[in-house]
Amino acid sequence: MAVPRLLRAAAPRLYSAVPAPAARPRAEEDRLLSEPLGHPDFFNVKELFSLKDLFDARVHLGHKKGCRHRFMEPYIFGCRLDQDIIDLEQTMQHLQLALNFTAHVAYRKGIILFVSRKRQFCHLVESTARGCGEYAHTRYWQGGLLTNAHIQFGSSVRLPDLLIFLSSLNNVFEPHVAIRDAAKMNIPTVGVVDTNCNPCLITYPIPGNDDSPSAMELYCKLFRMTITRAKDKRQQSEAFDELRRKAESS
Repeated sequence: MAVPRLLRAAAPRLYSAVPAPAARPRAEEDRLLSEPLGHPDFFNVKELFSLKDLFDARVHLGHKKGCRHRFMEPYIFGCRLDQDIIDLEQTMQHLQLALNFTAHVAYRKGIILFVSRKRQFCHLVESTARGCGEYAHTRYWQGGLLTNAHIQFGSSVRLPDLLIFLSSLNNVFEPHVAIRDAAKMNIPTVGVVDTNCNPCLITYPIPGNDDSPSAMELYCKLFRMTITRAKDKRQQSEAFDELRRKAESS
């Protein structure tokens, strides 16, 4: 069986055979990792978007009332002309939590995998992942890709630390198989859930429209900016510690 493009491209980070960088002192590493946890919004993700941005991107537009999933009812503001309207106040809160968690994973140098099965957004999702130095899977997801990874790719393979679902349904409007596999492997997930989706197995659900191009562009832009900001913050912190250590030793 051919190895997916994702794992072939991600080999430098996914396989432990690659030489690791020089280890930092344990105390400094612990301080770097614990410092962001002391702030509710260490990466200032709240300033990246506003309620008007969500409204202009049509994030509030759901599906027809007949397609509504019963677990999405708490996130629905109302219904107009038989179309569900999503509560953007709740979307803001959930999106901020999801972006903040994503930033922490990127700050800790975790592997982030973008997942989507909608053909019209494949290039956008792959470009977003490439732009922030992460990975994307936009093709058919083979069952067991996570749960049987040690058999298919060897015991040294490293699984993603976070999965971001820009659409939680596959091409036949069924829940994406990777959501179930990630839950089995205790891998946290972030996912955009429309009114016809089941948010139960997603760690950080984001109630919002997953069909509009403007909404998808907004999601991709926010995740790309968040991941880039977190990585830059980590580089700045490491550079500052390096300068401070040199100053103390001299």
